[in-house]
Amino acid sequence: MTSKPVIGLNAEYLAPKKNSPALSYVTAGYYNSLIKAGAVPIILPPLIDDADLQHVLDLVDGVVFIGGADLDCRHEGFMLHPSMRLLDPRRETFDRKLMDLASERRLPVLGIGCGMQLLNVSQGGNLSLHIAEDFRSALPHLDPMDPNHRHALVVEPGTLMERVYGEGEIRVNSMHHMAVDVVAPGFAITARCPDGITEAIESTRDDWFALGTQFHPESDSASALDLRIFEEFVCGITGEVVDMRLVA
Repeated sequence: MTSKPVIGLNAEYLAPKKNSPALSYVTAGYYNSLIKAGAVPIILPPLIDDADLQHVLDLVDGVVFIGGADLDCRHEGFMLHPSMRLLDPRRETFDRKLMDLASERRLPVLGIGCGMQLLNVSQGGNLSLHIAEDFRSALPHLDPMDPNHRHALVVEPGTLMERVYGEGEIRVNSMHHMAVDVVAPGFAITARCPDGITEAIESTRDDWFALGTQFHPESDSASALDLRIFEEFVCGITGEVVDMRLVA
């Protein structure tokens, strides 16, 4: 590929309220990170017509699924948990359709936050609906009073996550109360919090480049090293190799 890859970004959607119209947006960290990594990001609104979505997917080389509120677990046969704050149904319907089509086409996918959770459930995995109840010995993964809350990260050898972070102490942001429970077939857990909670997954399939991070490498609370995740994603699409000598 001689030109920069074009990467689609799904967007948040907020339904209209009494005194405000419907709103769709993407926080700048997502597209800024892709630009820095050498890609051309385009924002995808929550399209309704399947043919329109298929047409858009003809134009992109990969898709990044952004974070957000909680997936509606009733789609997977679970009851809602009182702690859940659901995505708007229009966004979730679109996101699920987008993920299914990206998977069918084997388009490269990077899922972040609930984007990783969607990647997992779309391929047959499931989720813990509330870490504090399901894993009583878990570290805090969400601090409403501290948006910069961080915890350690333990990466698996021989994975993309190891290429990103290498050796040494690693800390990443943490802002979630749900998490991957059973990882989907065709995927492997490639990074965990020391308490065992899944923080990254990668496809083990030869025909699909897909990965997810529970933490947010695009966020203002991310480290400079976290940008390497976007660089590895873009390089996985272009077939290029990141020159580690150029990484600060």
